[in-house]
Amino acid sequence: MADVDVWASLIGLCSGMALFLYSIKITSGSLQTIAGEKLKNVLAKLTGNRIMGVAVGAGITALIQSSTATSVMAVGFVNAGLMNLYQALWVIMGANIGTNITAQLIAFDVGAFAPIVALLGTFFCLLTKDKKLRSIGEAVAGLGFIFVAMSLMKESMAPLSEMDIVKEIFSSINNPFVGIIVGIIFVIIIQSSAAGVGVLQAMAMSASGAQLISLDQAMFIIFGLNIGTCVTAVFASIGGSRNATRAGMLHMMFNVIGTAIFTVAYYVLPVAKWVSALSPNDVARQFANMHLVFNLASTIILLPFGKLIVKLVKLMVPDKGGDKDGVQYLKYLNPNMISSKSQVGTEVLIRALCNETSRMLVMAGNNVQMSIEAVLENNEKKQQTIYETEEYVDYLNKEISYYISHALVFEMSEKEAVAMSALFKITGNIERMGDHAINISGYAELLEKKGLKLSEKARAEVSQMVKTTSDAYNLLLGSKPGSVHIRMAQMEQKIDDLTDDYREHQLERLKSGTCSGDACVIYSEMLTDFERLGDHMLNIAEAAAESNLITLKVPEEPMTEEKPERKKKAAPAEAKA
Repeated sequence: MADVDVWASLIGLCSGMALFLYSIKITSGSLQTIAGEKLKNVLAKLTGNRIMGVAVGAGITALIQSSTATSVMAVGFVNAGLMNLYQALWVIMGANIGTNITAQLIAFDVGAFAPIVALLGTFFCLLTKDKKLRSIGEAVAGLGFIFVAMSLMKESMAPLSEMDIVKEIFSSINNPFVGIIVGIIFVIIIQSSAAGVGVLQAMAMSASGAQLISLDQAMFIIFGLNIGTCVTAVFASIGGSRNATRAGMLHMMFNVIGTAIFTVAYYVLPVAKWVSALSPNDVARQFANMHLVFNLASTIILLPFGKLIVKLVKLMVPDKGGDKDGVQYLKYLNPNMISSKSQVGTEVLIRALCNETSRMLVMAGNNVQMSIEAVLENNEKKQQTIYETEEYVDYLNKEISYYISHALVFEMSEKEAVAMSALFKITGNIERMGDHAINISGYAELLEKKGLKLSEKARAEVSQMVKTTSDAYNLLLGSKPGSVHIRMAQMEQKIDDLTDDYREHQLERLKSGTCSGDACVIYSEMLTDFERLGDHMLNIAEAAAESNLITLKVPEEPMTEEKPERKKKAAPAEAKA
């Protein structure tokens, strides 16, 4: 009979845990839907100083009930170039504070009213067709089912907690390091530190739960839960930029350092007694308070040492060679941004696409200038750089197009859809700019191969082409999208006028015999490419003007709280003209 009771209790415990984890997931997902894209934009923008960053991180996590979601968003923003590592650290610190809301709510033990709350939320979901209202109903129902699940786990644990083998298992968790490891393993399995604390609280609220696990044991499991919950953010950073990887590691380092501080404090100060004194007769509340004290105190202690934490993470994740080593890579995009579980939002994805497109434009623009300069001075090393950069431009075009095509399946506003379409046009025109650079570079090789030289007047015209394309290209990168197409139209007309003038000058030189026929043919082809370059740059400007979400301004190195180090030499492929 006892065996039957044990199995029934185990089944009840597993059922309660399954319902508990699913309810937390439903509640968090619904709250994120209610919050919408605007909340993600707030997170990306309102993190200018450490206090504001912590406050925003805590507030958003309290609203969406998921520190993991907030941390993953921060990683995505760092990868997209919208947030630097210092801002990400403040947000992550705040997220750790905001995640305590769930544990504090659970400690109220309102199991008697939970079924009513769950039923009301369920009816609300069934009776409304509005997506926003349905999400509100799901959030209310999820919250109710969380308490139903807690009651189920509490009742199931009561007979189990009386078994000698269960008491022996929990009494063996008397070593801080064992408790931390148990917490890490447990949260990796259930993917939620709040849920882990909830399970501990269910143990505390069971019939003999106070005897099953003490605060001294639970506190180290809680520390382990906080470390283990960082795994998702670390995984989200895989495949992204080095700074995105560092952002994922920041979450881990913050909790590891916090755990180290509290472990030392445990042997020096009566931490558990102080926390117990806050609610002496409520063990479940003690667990929730320990979770809160750990995260709040860790933030207060480590907030002044943000620079040191960032430096430590940079040492752990050093810069990679990138362009300097000829490695083709995406700097602002990563596969997580177009996954169905992406936390960054469509508007942030568009910003990342814009930044990556700007990189592509920088490379193509430099290639155009180098190719025209090659006509004046054929340099074998420069020719090789032109061909290598063209391969990089083609790579970026293919990858950016891939991200745009996959992003189009997401639900987005009309404004965002227009921006995606415009970016597709822009990348296509940039790629064709690269093709013209290769054409012009080929003319330089042909002149060298045939032993031909342009006349001094023609060379002066080529020098003017270099300056004009540089002005047009810098105009694209430095102007606001709303006005760039007007100024670019004027520049494109200037290129057309120069092309017409140069053709007339060419005919005059041909008639006077100061230019050979073969050289004139090559120069004529070059003028055609010069004219078409102006057309493509105008197309880019007009496409950028279609949406106020698009900017082609070259992303600056993220500002930090310390002076940025100056690079001795910029990578050739990304040097600004």
